[in-house]
Amino acid sequence: MRFSSALLYVLSAVTAALAAPTEKRSVTALSSSQLASYAPFTQFARAAYCPSTKITNWKCGQACDALPGFQPTLTGGDGGAVQLFFVGYWPQQNSVVVAHEGTDPLQLESDLTDINFFLDNLDTALFPGMKSDVQVHNGFAAAHAKTANTILTEVKRLISQKGAKQVIVIGHSLGGALAELDSLFFTMQLPSSIHIKAVTYGTPRVGNPAFASMIDSKVPDFVRINNEKDLIPIVPGRFLGFQHPHGEIHIVSPGNAVACSGDDDADDAQCTIKTVPNILEGNILDHLGPYEGISIGTIFCY
Repeated sequence: MRFSSALLYVLSAVTAALAAPTEKRSVTALSSSQLASYAPFTQFARAAYCPSTKITNWKCGQACDALPGFQPTLTGGDGGAVQLFFVGYWPQQNSVVVAHEGTDPLQLESDLTDINFFLDNLDTALFPGMKSDVQVHNGFAAAHAKTANTILTEVKRLISQKGAKQVIVIGHSLGGALAELDSLFFTMQLPSSIHIKAVTYGTPRVGNPAFASMIDSKVPDFVRINNEKDLIPIVPGRFLGFQHPHGEIHIVSPGNAVACSGDDDADDAQCTIKTVPNILEGNILDHLGPYEGISIGTIFCY
């Protein structure tokens, strides 16, 4: 069963009414050099949509060309039941990179406004010692569980073989949700000496406030980049118990972006919730970018 557009509008309005923040947030403009520094991560997110056959030899077009020297070591997924992903070593940063494919934005919007999902506890086999009040979208958790151990094994192998000191998790759309879960997963599964960095794009809300707080405390190097009027970052609604963690960067217009402090910022007109108060005021095409000149999606793998 799907929500009608009218009902979605009402529910979005209820979200704003019921989930107003209790403290004022700060907003900081990003410099052009700060914006440009995210371009390599954006290219990794773009490459994640490319077929595994192109990733294996790192011949995926503009995204791969922009990241010379990257060494992919594991690819997986089928682009259907299991999202495509790749793992590899980035010598320039002495880092292991894990990147996840997203999904068609219209399909994701439909899935995230379907009433047949719920918040569920994280699997303690993957997230040992996780508190019972920490809950996430059951569909995202199930998708993450399909590849978590396979990816972890390769990440550990590369850390041992290459002496990497950092793991960077990257994804767009659904891939961003998987990367967000990865960031906490790796924090709990890897030695504390390994730095975990997460950069996501157009990511939907993944979990409840307790989950957001867990990301805030365990993964301080976390950035989620939203583009203009992209509506995916405002779903599922906060009235359903979902909340984003910290790290929002909102591209207001080309060359103009702000960092919004706190978790789900609803105070400043330049941050996503105020820019897109409900899905009817969003633009699904902004989900694809461009993120400072780089568009992300299957059609941009060239």
